[in-house]
Amino acid sequence: MVSKNDRYVVRNPRGGWDVKAAHAKRASVHTEKQADAEGRAKEIVAHLGGGEVRIQRAHGRGFRDSDTVAPAVDPFPPRDRKH
Repeated sequence: MVSKNDRYVVRNPRGGWDVKAAHAKRASVHTEKQADAEGRAKEIVAHLGGGEVRIQRAHGRGFRDSDTVAPAVDPFPPRDRKH
């Protein structure tokens, strides 16, 4: 289920990385590095009250990771050992 607080870190076709809300036409943030976009997305979600940040793979197909930002509840806490 998609929350209004969820954000996606996706590759921009013109280069760099964007932070976007679900179904958004425009990015809220554009960075050159994926790590910078991921950090900014987590800040945005935290300010909105928590949710999910989904990070796209470098080649642009599928997502490589999903991270729950507090105070949202992680749906799979025992399996998510990355963060």
